[in-house]
Amino acid sequence: MNQSMPYEPGSTQCLGLIAAKDSILSAMNSLSRIDNVDHIKKQLKDIYSELDKLHDARKVIEKEV
Repeated sequence: MNQSMPYEPGSTQCLGLIAAKDSILSAMNSLSRIDNVDHIKKQLKDIYSELDKLHDARKVIEKEV
């Protein structure tokens, strides 16, 4: 998992997914300083993975256009 999102031009859907993934990374980073939130960090990591899959699928769709 990347720690910062590089600039990647694309559709508004891709840009939205990039922004969402960046927000998840920010939340995970903030939680790294808090005890007893491992279950929350796991959920955020799972959400990040789902967003990443959606982003990858969207990139494939856009390449076909």
